[in-house]
Amino acid sequence: MVAIAVAGLSLVIWLFLLVFWGGFWRANQRLSPAKTTLSNYPRVCALVPARNEAAVITEGIASLLSQNYPGDLTVVLIDDNSSDRTAELARETALNLHKSESLQIVTGQPLKPGWKGKLWALYQGLKLATTSMPLPDYWLLTDADIRHDQDNLTRLVTQAETENLDLVSLMVLLRCQSTWEKLLIPAFVFFFQKLYPFAWVNNPQKSLAAAAGGCILISREALTSIGGIETIKDALIDDCSLARAVKIANKQIWLGLTETTVSLRGYDDLTTIWDTIARTAYDQLQYSPLLLLGTTLGMALVYLTAPAAILVGAIATNYLLLGIGIATWLLMSWAYLPTLRLYKLSWTWVFCLPAIAFLYTLMTIDSALKYYRGQGGAWKGRTYQ
Repeated sequence: MVAIAVAGLSLVIWLFLLVFWGGFWRANQRLSPAKTTLSNYPRVCALVPARNEAAVITEGIASLLSQNYPGDLTVVLIDDNSSDRTAELARETALNLHKSESLQIVTGQPLKPGWKGKLWALYQGLKLATTSMPLPDYWLLTDADIRHDQDNLTRLVTQAETENLDLVSLMVLLRCQSTWEKLLIPAFVFFFQKLYPFAWVNNPQKSLAAAAGGCILISREALTSIGGIETIKDALIDDCSLARAVKIANKQIWLGLTETTVSLRGYDDLTTIWDTIARTAYDQLQYSPLLLLGTTLGMALVYLTAPAAILVGAIATNYLLLGIGIATWLLMSWAYLPTLRLYKLSWTWVFCLPAIAFLYTLMTIDSALKYYRGQGGAWKGRTYQ
């Protein structure tokens, strides 16, 4: 009876998630095609913090400098104390595209106490841009490892201008080529959508806020109204912190998915993905042991109960328990399918979701252990206490 009750609870949770949790699983929040031609395209300045990005910087910068954007676009690369040829390769790329006048490169200063690395780099780029060039109407905050579709900026700006949005962000299509990427990357996007249902993020009547740091278009007015990037200078999850600050200021935000603007960063092995998740997972739980315990139990209840019920039900020939387990797994699989389609993967990957959830739970626990060992937020040679 206890097993049936637990399995039944898991089934009820999945029914609730599918029906009442913002339609997160549909993966249907997409950037609209730029069908409307604006009478005036605002000035945009793209800020690209880069630390040891020689492997991807050429493609990333080229995609920005090659935008089919009718307005004025300037790109500012902040070389965040790189030890490779990041800045040199970016400069060569602009020269080869005859776009040298559109690219400015800032040599980053050593990390200032109290700041996180990416935000400190962005602050320096903002400072240069506001003192050495005409003030832009929008800032495009983007990572060095993003390859932007040629029409991406036009679509972002059109969405912002026609819908009166102050922040527009895209969860770019993450690389999904290796076996580990196919196993874990779509699930990361799925879990992110479940944590922050995009439809709720995009609803001004709801307080939920989120953004994806790889591609954020934010109006200069909105950034100024929240006190500038320094307002969130110590945030480890900087994208969601920025979105939260903007929405609290009664500004409109939008978050969606894309199939055409992609991340160039590879995650060829489990260690790379593990370290990426463990970097911020415990911060997401506000460094709370109670939230960690609740998350661990919750993940087990939601994702592991179904296969356990099927196994126990089959062994004990308890058809009620077996049926509940099968029904729960079918609902779970149905919810995961749209994200798999986004990444053009076979539907058979749905059967791996319980194992994937187990791995992500271990990553979250490891994130807490690293925090208590003083290794929290380790990234690109920096560790934040």
